[in-house]
Amino acid sequence: MTDTKELRQRIEASGLKYKYIAQKLGITAYTLQLKIDNDNEFKVSEVDALAGLLGLSLREKDAIFFAK
Repeated sequence: MTDTKELRQRIEASGLKYKYIAQKLGITAYTLQLKIDNDNEFKVSEVDALAGLLGLSLREKDAIFFAK
């Protein structure tokens, strides 16, 4: 389960817009919002791409996207 609060903070700190991130992931901004809110799951490729966009370390990526 995604740590929604932490992911939102990281996106805000990056200065990237949801629409831009969604385009880079090949999804709509609405779909991105659903995934951030844990209504839909991120694909592994999306997690990897988003972690790259946000400059997350492996540890940070695991903590955000694989939170329990």
